[in-house]
Amino acid sequence: MAGLAPAPFCGMILADFGADVVRVDRPNSSNFDQLARGKRSVAISLKHADGVATLLRMIENADVLLEPFRSGVMERLGVGPDVACARNPRLIYARLTGWGQQGPYATMAGHDINYIALSGALSLIGRRGEKPLAPVNLLGDFAGGGMLCALGIALALVERASSGKGQVVDAAMVDGAAYLSSFIYNFRASGFWTDNRGTNLLDSGAPFYETYETKDGQYVSVGAIEPQFYDALLKGLGLDPSRMPAQHDRSQWEATKSQFAQIFATRTRDEWGVVFDGTDACVAPVLGLGETASHAHNRARHLLLPNQGGELQPAPAPRLSRTPGAAPRPTPQVGQHTVEVLAEYGFREDEIRQLTHTGAIG
Repeated sequence: MAGLAPAPFCGMILADFGADVVRVDRPNSSNFDQLARGKRSVAISLKHADGVATLLRMIENADVLLEPFRSGVMERLGVGPDVACARNPRLIYARLTGWGQQGPYATMAGHDINYIALSGALSLIGRRGEKPLAPVNLLGDFAGGGMLCALGIALALVERASSGKGQVVDAAMVDGAAYLSSFIYNFRASGFWTDNRGTNLLDSGAPFYETYETKDGQYVSVGAIEPQFYDALLKGLGLDPSRMPAQHDRSQWEATKSQFAQIFATRTRDEWGVVFDGTDACVAPVLGLGETASHAHNRARHLLLPNQGGELQPAPAPRLSRTPGAAPRPTPQVGQHTVEVLAEYGFREDEIRQLTHTGAIG
């Protein structure tokens, strides 16, 4: 079912790796799906009884139904899981929402920033003494939402291979963001993490896990956690380890961070690349999206691939040796494949003409 951001991303993952993904659009709607590569589009009016009947008939022959609406919307349309799964007991009915299907917030509006806030994940991101900083919408919409929903669908399909039965996947972004934060939750429970944002090992508190501005106004990332990597970092910066405070002496972190900042500001980002590339200092340039394609490592990995319009897009990941994801394929227009898809799903030509005449499809 057509939606924004997380559900299209989930569908794109499946399409990239060989699934036949059909997006159900509203007739005459605008195409806002920026993640539609490799999919086909049918236009069905779910305000029309024949449109609902058409969708239910398609569901009878589908493996998965993915829907992105608030809890209760699909039920009101007459295509809830009870109805759909009765038609097709093997159906994987994936429900991708922010708050989930139950709970006091289930029918409330929200966006990525709200879901990761409630999960606790947003409280982790930001500098000491500053407000939490949302990582755009990557953590909730795409990681906790779309990607984990795709995983849930794959898990349900694997289970179906032995049981022969479908099931409902309740993929909530608040759940997903919390799940992605499991390491930090456990770190905190063990006493190695505090709720004081920006003072911990991995949240910009440590001088060896930080970003630093360079002479040209660009940035480098530093992640020299292990002692041997920290020694390589100090060597690259021209510092004598014997004259430095102990790496994990938190009382000296701010002073060390200031010292590192002054040194990084003496050279450009690319000059630091000459110093650290090929070493184990765990230093890498912070690249803008317009720069990633030109970096030697990204070129070697084919990190970005051109779509049909020549625009570069991230290649499917992870890389599979025998059945890798496909290069970016054409993006459909709304309703482009209505006739083609319905014919594949067993609709006769006269039925398609009648549905078009009544406005049930477009």
